[in-house]
Amino acid sequence: MAVPDKRTTEDEVVASLRDGMTIGIGGWGSRRKPMSLVRAILRSSLTDLTIVSYGGPDVGLLCRSGQASRVVSGFVSLDSIPLEPHYRAARQSSSIEATELDEGMLLLGLMAAAWRVPFLPTRAGLGSDLLTVMPQIRTVRSPYPGPDGGEGEELVAVPALALDVALIHMNRADRGGNGQFLGQDLYMDDHMAMAAERTFMTCERLIATEDFADHGPLQTQRISRLMVTGVIERPHAAHFTECPPDYERDEAFQKQYAATAKSDEAWDAFRATYLDVTEDEYQRAVGVAR
Repeated sequence: MAVPDKRTTEDEVVASLRDGMTIGIGGWGSRRKPMSLVRAILRSSLTDLTIVSYGGPDVGLLCRSGQASRVVSGFVSLDSIPLEPHYRAARQSSSIEATELDEGMLLLGLMAAAWRVPFLPTRAGLGSDLLTVMPQIRTVRSPYPGPDGGEGEELVAVPALALDVALIHMNRADRGGNGQFLGQDLYMDDHMAMAAERTFMTCERLIATEDFADHGPLQTQRISRLMVTGVIERPHAAHFTECPPDYERDEAFQKQYAATAKSDEAWDAFRATYLDVTEDEYQRAVGVAR
């Protein structure tokens, strides 16, 4: 059977998005983020976006640009810089609505959406202020008796986090949308993809389907073409976040980015140089273009 050709471009993906969408962004902190797609959103007029992410600079950039109106996250960090400065500023100024969940609760929300159920139960959050500050998250009583034969226990019902679109980045992919990660962790990218109506994937390199085994073991081939709407070959698409074994995080550039939170002038200069330009121009400016 012939492999379908799902190749596309960042700009074509962003042209298919609409204001007010809920967008899941894969990766983890400042690790293997689909940054070329984030930069394409920054070049667009999209607004009022809900971003669901184990957040890093993807969240910070979209908060600073004013395009994110709500963020649902397990955390937002640059890893080597613990607090993402633009997200921190957005939280302190209340310019966004923030839903800050336990990391496991965020995963359960994605899993519920992927499995097409309205919620999944957990003990996480019980005994904390989470249910007070987030009254939209409710509890349910287990229909099954407890270990002592008594009434079933009360559990937190984590609502499904259905996504309009998921954006993810893989090390390798084929033109049909099968994806392969080569680092130590897939993170939650497969759950993001399954929780979304549409998924777009950037990759470092497109390869033939039969060549996946030459790059890594079977368990690294976790993104199925059945999950993916479009695929984009873009070396260094995750820059400045890390994407091992292809490249490490650009720590010097990340520090330069973080420093832009100090003033509007610093941000404006950074944006003019690195964001209000094409992806090819960005990669030349940061010195990673082929």
